[in-house]
Amino acid sequence: MLDLKKDPTMISGKMTTALCIYSMLFMRFAWKVQPRNMLLFACHATNETTQLVQLMRFTHYYYIKSPEDRDKYQASLLKPTE
Repeated sequence: MLDLKKDPTMISGKMTTALCIYSMLFMRFAWKVQPRNMLLFACHATNETTQLVQLMRFTHYYYIKSPEDRDKYQASLLKPTE
């Protein structure tokens, strides 16, 4: 969750997708096992939500933003703050 405000160029699309699938599968497992393991379900639900936000940020940066907007974003990161 600490990475939600970091630079979107640091996000790995493949890893984020893999973690989304992993969390979904284990959420299902935690729900189906008897007795239900709600703590495991809650942990994976939190991770799933976080990974979906990261995937949304990745998709927005690489597939929705224009190359000019990406260049402006990178320039703003390199600009010294006063």
